[in-house]
Amino acid sequence: MIENANPDGRAGIDAGLVKRLIKAQFPQWSELPVTPVKIDGWDNRTYRLGDELTVRLPTAAAYAPAVDKEDEWLPRLAPHLPVAVPEPVGKGVPGEGYAFNWSVRRWLAGETASLETIDDLEGFATSVAEFILALQDCDATGGPPAAAHSFYRGAPPVHYDEETRRALVALDGRVDTVKAAAVWDAALETVWEGPPTWFHGDIASGNLLVENGRLSAVIDFGTSGVGDPACDLVIAWTMFSGDSREAFRGTVGQDAATWARARGWALWKALIVLADVIDTDEQSAAVNRLVIDQVLAGHEPAR
Repeated sequence: MIENANPDGRAGIDAGLVKRLIKAQFPQWSELPVTPVKIDGWDNRTYRLGDELTVRLPTAAAYAPAVDKEDEWLPRLAPHLPVAVPEPVGKGVPGEGYAFNWSVRRWLAGETASLETIDDLEGFATSVAEFILALQDCDATGGPPAAAHSFYRGAPPVHYDEETRRALVALDGRVDTVKAAAVWDAALETVWEGPPTWFHGDIASGNLLVENGRLSAVIDFGTSGVGDPACDLVIAWTMFSGDSREAFRGTVGQDAATWARARGWALWKALIVLADVIDTDEQSAAVNRLVIDQVLAGHEPAR
């Protein structure tokens, strides 16, 4: 998730289009106001529809498969999870010049998770870990195997080996690429030996909602699927540190090999972003440097 700093209309989607789609396909809601949400994602554009609903529209073909996946599986997963997840109430189809399926969901109250909105970061880290464990306990029978629809979250991280190696070359002399390569190699040396398991695919602050300082909902299951849950541990470095990281690790468990792959997932993303912005976006570069430094500092060979 990213803060929506762009004017309405990104990816050819705006409030006018949403109003036309609703009027044509869900006329019972056609009189409700349509407004962009303050915090928007990249893969989808989200609009509030009245007080109780949202409309979610993929921004490109690569993100479109998530609509059917979420509409099918979120209602099955929701009863087994400790906090709220999006509730689909209607599925739209292409129309009004828009090319993809889209969805209407119940509005979920809450603020995006941040250090300012969380009362107790250790307790919050524990709650996130408990959510991950509950998701892993859900029946994975018939669930969507990790593949392009999940952007290969849940698959072996080797899928991103070439991309990671290019970033290491680009960043040579600017980060500790020798140690980074060792962390990446350690991730590739391990495999998920458990049964296929549900994963969210993007457990990050922007996809966690907070009410009264506590975790209240997890949103955006677009990269979810069934496979290796290592990708869901990345938040250990992207949001938590010190005591909160230890609280997360202690609660979520997982074996050393899974943590090695999790480091690989965290490192891959931070490296490719840093390579892209290191000379153009000081703030983003600093954030990703910090993730890299923390991943490297905590590296231990898989046992």
